[in-house]
Amino acid sequence: MEQANILIVDDEEGIRFQLKWALNKDYQVVLAADSNIALQCIREKRPNVVLLDIALSAVDNTGGLRLLDAIQEIDTTIKVVMITGHDTRSNALEAIARGAYDFYSKPIDLDEIRIVIKRALYIQALQRENMALRLKVTEESRSALIGKSPQMCDVIEMIEQISSKDNVTVLIQGESGTGKEVVAREIHGLSAVGGKFVAVDCGSIPAELIESELFGHEKGAFTSAHRLKTGRLEEAENGTLFLDEIAELPLGLQVKFLRFLQQREIQRVGGLKVIPIHTRVIAATNRNLEAEVANGNFRTDLYFRLSVVTLFLPPLCERGNDILLLANAYLNRYQADFGKQITGFTPGAVEAMMQHSWTGNVRELQNRILRGLVVMRGDQLTAEDMDFATPIKSSQTLQDAKADIERKFIERALYQHQGNISSAADFIGVTRTTFYDLLKKHQIVASNYRNQSNDK
Repeated sequence: MEQANILIVDDEEGIRFQLKWALNKDYQVVLAADSNIALQCIREKRPNVVLLDIALSAVDNTGGLRLLDAIQEIDTTIKVVMITGHDTRSNALEAIARGAYDFYSKPIDLDEIRIVIKRALYIQALQRENMALRLKVTEESRSALIGKSPQMCDVIEMIEQISSKDNVTVLIQGESGTGKEVVAREIHGLSAVGGKFVAVDCGSIPAELIESELFGHEKGAFTSAHRLKTGRLEEAENGTLFLDEIAELPLGLQVKFLRFLQQREIQRVGGLKVIPIHTRVIAATNRNLEAEVANGNFRTDLYFRLSVVTLFLPPLCERGNDILLLANAYLNRYQADFGKQITGFTPGAVEAMMQHSWTGNVRELQNRILRGLVVMRGDQLTAEDMDFATPIKSSQTLQDAKADIERKFIERALYQHQGNISSAADFIGVTRTTFYDLLKKHQIVASNYRNQSNDK
């Protein structure tokens, strides 16, 4: 793996070389004694982390702040750690408000500064990965399907192959919430047919009404038939008929629908006129149709007619990083509706999403993101916002559980008070000194929770 690039900016030669000696084994280290050299290095090398002395000369205590502003204009993902003396601590807090990642007070403890750099690189990696995913989502927003997993690549390839063959029936199989209708609409959208996309949920229509719903009826065909009604098949002429939950189609009606697939013509209920219909049929089910055939609940001949091409949609838990692609897509789509500017997901939210079982699949992911946008307080969605419960690990002791609760309590206080340490400390009833000790104990970076606020 390529080493991260660290830029050290300090007017004291001794500090520059001390830090280089300490960090050179693990990182590519570049030194700069003033702002001009530093800016040149930043433009040419784009370092991952900058250790920046806030007072770059004995006569100017704010030179580091001006350089920080310049770095922010070049690349906001560069993590700047302000190195400060005791007399410039207030300036360091100002730097945090202006975009610095963190500050560290002299004298420098080399072991501690290594931990600060390691955390900064971790946060930067998550941020850049999140930005890359969001960019990828934007580039692919023309398609209703989002996915890079091998299973979804196979599905997308098959869609492209069959979309132009509008005389071929398609069966889509997958768990509830995997996006079967999305796939059907994509096939329709890529095809050359000019008619409508007509969706019918076979499971939501009473058995005594579904025949009339699909085939239509003539006036007087039955007691309540007061007028002629065209069915969904006629409505989908020169378009696509999507039959969701096809396994719910009554056995008696399966015979009539099979006849339509064979002859491409229908008769309305109570009618004698034969009506030719040209429409593509796409069926979907969350049940195993082969098992339904074996159990006598579904006709073998209809199954083979419907499954000329079969697409299997994988459950979300098997799609790997597609979870994050989809999450970013929905975040981009929904945040404008809530009037919010969201920078992404916290590391905890990402971990929760990647470990969740997703029994509700893509639909559950949508709902959790919408829920998070309603209740969130910070500028990133957290695992708590998305209503993820924290499971108890098998190896977790009571002491571990207490520490986990304490850490989450501190993080929530920081979120509620936008990273303002004084307010957060007061909120949980401890002194600032105790709060700083708690931050250090749990390795929490307060600046990650700030949203254009100053810690005064």
